[in-house]
Amino acid sequence: MLTMITDVPATWVDQGMAIAFNLTTAIVLLVAGFVMAGWAQRLVRQRLYALKTFDRTLVPFISSIVRYAILVITFVLVLSEFGVQTASIIAVLGAAGLAIGLALQGTLSNVASGIMLLILRPFQVGHYIEAGGTSGTVQQIGLFMTELKTPQNVLRHVPNSAVFGDVISSYNAFPEMRVDLEIGISYDADISAAREVMLKVVAADDRFLRTPAPQVITKALADSSVNLEIRAWVAQDDFFATRFDLTREVKVALDAAEISIPYPHRQLLFPPDSASVAAPRKRKPRTTKRTSTKPV
Repeated sequence: MLTMITDVPATWVDQGMAIAFNLTTAIVLLVAGFVMAGWAQRLVRQRLYALKTFDRTLVPFISSIVRYAILVITFVLVLSEFGVQTASIIAVLGAAGLAIGLALQGTLSNVASGIMLLILRPFQVGHYIEAGGTSGTVQQIGLFMTELKTPQNVLRHVPNSAVFGDVISSYNAFPEMRVDLEIGISYDADISAAREVMLKVVAADDRFLRTPAPQVITKALADSSVNLEIRAWVAQDDFFATRFDLTREVKVALDAAEISIPYPHRQLLFPPDSASVAAPRKRKPRTTKRTSTKPV
């Protein structure tokens, strides 16, 4: 056995030791890189959240960029341990980026949309919005998805491309909002009396602003009702609560004033009595005459 070990060339031993050293170094670099990336992400997030003047919407995006940048540097250092040149690494990363870009066009569009959302800033974290076919309070704008928390405490992850490519409605853009509530009354009802009842309901609620003054307009003459619309201004935080309460209170007040709210109905027209309608003539079957010939 000793003879076999001594027969191994010294260069092989040196190469084996070099490979083992490089492999150990690469593993240490990978572990250290992942640990440092997570630590740096948490540190950047905490420091940016501590700054009151910094926009909280940008915090997750910047912390994610710091993490991915450290991971890329780690992989480059690991490859350099195995003798890979920097130029080769850049060429490989460029080719890989091109291939990934062609294969993940939809994903990259989410990244581009997320960057545009952060640059244009149509909404911020904490705003209640409607976008991408859903609505909720913005929790985070990530690289790929926007997180929305619905009033039912359901967390929805909406792709950034769906948010940026859709109409975005923000309920926190202005300090005051207008409540529009359309209600139909009967054609036989007194419009002036109905308007007065609705204005009294609005005046009894202190959450409605007195300036601009509340309005009740005649909006449309519908098929089965005269549609009136209440327009009253409230503070931003009271929008949904006042709208729900106003709907209930107006219904109660109109019932008390004996002003009916009609519902769509259908009128059926029946044909006259079948006895008075002349019965259609029955068509007789055609008969053919047969002539018989007798021998003479």
